[in-house]
Amino acid sequence: MKNILGSIERVTLYFSQAIARIFSPNEEPVPEIGAIPFEGEPNSELD
Repeated sequence: MKNILGSIERVTLYFSQAIARIFSPNEEPVPEIGAIPFEGEPNSELD
């Protein structure tokens, strides 16, 4: 019984750490210039 509970605890910890890595903020620096507007030609297929 003790081994089963230990296994469940390890699996829960494994998945919770994975979920935390997925939903945590990215560590890459954000450029200070902000959003860059689109300066190209619009797609003619959508008109």
